[in-house]
Amino acid sequence: MCGRYAASRRPEDLAGLFDVELVDPGEPLPADWNVAPTKEVYAVMERPVKERGPEPVRQLRKLRWGLVPSWAKSPEGGARMINARAETVHEKPSYRRPFAARRCLLPADGYYEWVTGDAERAEEEKGKRKRPRKQPYFVTPVDGSVMALAGLYEFWRDTTLPDDHPSAWWATCTVVTTEAEVTPLPGRAEADEGPRTLADIHPRMPLALPPDRWDAWLDLARREPEAIRPLLAPPPAGTFRAYPVSTGVSNVRNNGPELVAELPSPEEVTLF
Repeated sequence: MCGRYAASRRPEDLAGLFDVELVDPGEPLPADWNVAPTKEVYAVMERPVKERGPEPVRQLRKLRWGLVPSWAKSPEGGARMINARAETVHEKPSYRRPFAARRCLLPADGYYEWVTGDAERAEEEKGKRKRPRKQPYFVTPVDGSVMALAGLYEFWRDTTLPDDHPSAWWATCTVVTTEAEVTPLPGRAEADEGPRTLADIHPRMPLALPPDRWDAWLDLARREPEAIRPLLAPPPAGTFRAYPVSTGVSNVRNNGPELVAELPSPEEVTLF
């Protein structure tokens, strides 16, 4: 699952990292250390630009997190569609069209996840509500590089508004998730307490694509599931590290670099 992440990079820095040709001309998004569903986020995509002709142009655009399918009668369900499972994304009605033609990368510093005990996890996997949250962890690349989350985006037209209304079109996105890594995290193989693997924290994780897959993921010429699904393989083991952070991140009103500061030990007792 991915329900919260951090994105602090400036648009000009992202443009350089991802070889972007066109940056959203609107007001830049501020650094956000507590990105939550329904917020605006930056996305890297390739789309034709009317003034430039039919060839796709790599762009940095703003999207609202929480995908609203083009055929939806209202945008109300978008806040629930923040994640798409890699195993079924090619066949689910809400995701199969954007999977074929509207893929993007969502730049992040890392993502937050809350440790769950065995009993709690069993209830969650049954689709039941979780009990009160546990200790948050921040998962981030070992080398400090950007985390490029595999995403899908969609456009939804609000037919109750005139064509020239600024809110007539919604541009929304979702994060693709995969099974969490089960190999030991760097420095955690012999840990006496706390999570040793990402799967110990949560059974799912957002799919972060390594740089050698960025071009292929964004390539509009890849439209058949058979050509896209191999890109959904998890990144190499050992790419990420995880550490406990302040429970302040659990409140969406809190925002600042202190949220990703590593704690010497968890704030709460976790269940293992």
